[in-house]
Amino acid sequence: MKVVIMAAGKGTRMLPLTKTIPKVLVEVNGKPFLYYVLKSLQKAGYKEFGLIVGYKKEKIESFLKEYKFKAKLIDQPQQLGTGHAVLQAREWVGKDDFIVCSGDNLYDINDLKKVKKKDPFHYLLGLEVDEWQKYGVLIAEDGFLKEIQEKPPKFVGSLINIALYKLKPEIFPILEKLRPSPRGEIELTDALNILAKENKVKVVEGELWVDLGCKDDLLRVGHFLEDNWEE
Repeated sequence: MKVVIMAAGKGTRMLPLTKTIPKVLVEVNGKPFLYYVLKSLQKAGYKEFGLIVGYKKEKIESFLKEYKFKAKLIDQPQQLGTGHAVLQAREWVGKDDFIVCSGDNLYDINDLKKVKKKDPFHYLLGLEVDEWQKYGVLIAEDGFLKEIQEKPPKFVGSLINIALYKLKPEIFPILEKLRPSPRGEIELTDALNILAKENKVKVVEGELWVDLGCKDDLLRVGHFLEDNWEE
């Protein structure tokens, strides 16, 4: 399966580190974070990568050459949300199922393999956490997604969305018809909520998620990689 990696963002919470590079190229333990993302995907057996790029995209092109990764660069001129980002990959993906992940997240190798399902369903990975208030919470029943509630004001569950998906091409026409969310973006989760109403989305529980969200995460992510990363 092809893998679409969202890597177009400016990373404003990483400033001033992202003044001259995109967020996914912020260095952790001497290497750009995107290096670990691509290596993990390769370890899980994936070979074809499409990078959604926008901000400082020429820097990502240079990174690929320096570290000898092969990937298709897919331009997202305006960062209009996760759904809009995925929609840019429509032509490259074609008629096959595909994986979507975020360029500032790391996952367990087994979790990356778990979502690679060749069946009629869409999949997304969830993780049980204590601080569910900051995330999109997955409401599931018998393994099927019922709804994703974004930052719910009261407890509806502690299984959160960690932005790893297996999608089918049928999602593209749904994304095309979506209206912007209250924050002005085309949200991938809105499309999944539509598909969930037809029992087309399954939830898989994950084991590990490492999020490089802001500067405060750098030390924690660095320690994690020191203890766990193997080439």
